[in-house]
Formats: sequence, C-alpha cells, structure tokens
Amino acid sequence: MFQTGTLKTKTKYIKMNQGADTDFEIPVPWFFLSHPRGNIVIDGGNAAEVAIDKRKHWGAVIDAYDPVMGRHENCVDQLATIGVRPEDVAYVLQSHLHLDHSGAIGRFPNAIHFVQRIEWSYAFNPDWFSSGAYIRADFDKPGLRWKYLQGLDSDNYDLFNDGVVRMIFTPGHSPGHQSFLITLPNTGPILLAIDAAYTLDHWEERALPGLVCSSVDAAQSVRKLHAIAEKTKAMVVTGHDPDLWRTFKHAPGGIYD
Repeated sequence: MFQTGTLKTKTKYIKMNQGADTDFEIPVPWFFLSHPRGNIVIDGGNAAEVAIDKRKHWGAVIDAYDPVMGRHENCVDQLATIGVRPEDVAYVLQSHLHLDHSGAIGRFPNAIHFVQRIEWSYAFNPDWFSSGAYIRADFDKPGLRWKYLQGLDSDNYDLFNDGVVRMIFTPGHSPGHQSFLITLPNTGPILLAIDAAYTLDHWEERALPGLVCSSVDAAQSVRKLHAIAEKTKAMVVTGHDPDLWRTFKHAPGGIYD
C-alpha cells in the first residue's frame, strides 16, 4: 500500500451534505502486487506532473482539491524504493480514470492497462459536474495496450484465473468504477473498495461521496461490496478515509503477503 501524498479539501467534497466548509485532508492511495505471472499496479495515485506544477496539470481543480505531493512520491519513483523498474510491471489496473487515480497510466512500457469500457468512454466526454475529475492528458496517450471490461458481463473478472485478483464492477462514483478483491496466501482476502466507498461514513451508509454520477448505483455498489466482505471475511480498504488509512501497513516498510 502506497500513497501519492494527500489532497487538502473540504468535508462537503468527501461526505455529501456534511461538514460544510470545514477543512479535510485525505490520503491518495495506490497499490502494488507481486504475482508469479506479473507485477501489478492498481491506479498509481496522482500523476508525477502534479508535484511539478499542480495548477498547470490540474487547473482550477486545485481550488477544491489541493494536492500535497513531493516530487518523488509518484508511483514510478516509489516502486524504485522496493527495486521495481518500470519495465517490470506487467499490468496496470484502473479502478476508474479520475485524476487522483491515473498516475500509473503510460508509465510502464510493458503493461496492459485494464479499465471498464464505459469508464473509458465517459472520461472523454463526461457530464459537466464530473468534467474536472478527468485530466485527459493522463489517459489519452498513444501506444498503450488497453483491455476493456464490459460492466456486469465482466463482473468478478479473475485476472489470472487463480482467485488472487478479482475485479468487481461497482458503478456510482463514476459510471465505470471497479473495486478489487485481492486474496493473499497469508493475509487472506483484502477488499480494495477504492472510491466505491470513499470513507467509513460511506461504507456504513451514513454519507454518499461528495462526487457521484448515480446515487442509486453508489448505494447499491456499497451493499454489493458488503456482501462480498461478509462472505470472504475480507479486510476492507476504503478509498480516502484518513483515519482508517493510518491503520494499515504502508510500503516500503510494511507489506501484506
């Protein structure tokens, strides 16, 4: 479990209709998995360009979500701290294509990039209320190898057909959002809800996330993930809860195996 710094924002942008203009700072997580059939990056956090000139890269978005990110907190430099080179990554799995999750796209020359087809299409022509969440320069890059999943038709997609990495279609926060069930030999199941459950308030059905494309889908996706967590006894990792995030083991010093 890595993170590319934090975002300084307001509570109302994370927990819908709560907290008004109170300050709220959230982590920007991303994940790395070493598998015998290929190394995997999930999301990658903020793009490296954010740490160089955040307003140039994100524009007016930083007035609502202000990134705090060091120059070496990007996913490529962080992987170097555990001896992983860009060419060593075989798969980049995208939960969705929002700007704080697109930092790995195009950084790993041998990688196949997985994304939901509906998310890919929407990212190029989002509704007005979601347009600021997509930075086209992050994902509209030539020469990339993409694998498009097809919503419910690809639900529970098993990357290696061994039960280790499963992709779960969880729309609501964005049209093509997906979560991940990772099952490790010793730790057991870890449910990466990503932004299908922003915080524990969202997970416990006390608040929707501050940005949704469908409140109905967002609520149903949480219930879907609850059923999976209950069945598998998985450890649940929400997308941006600062208190919960502090309880996990963080790379490079801590790992789950």
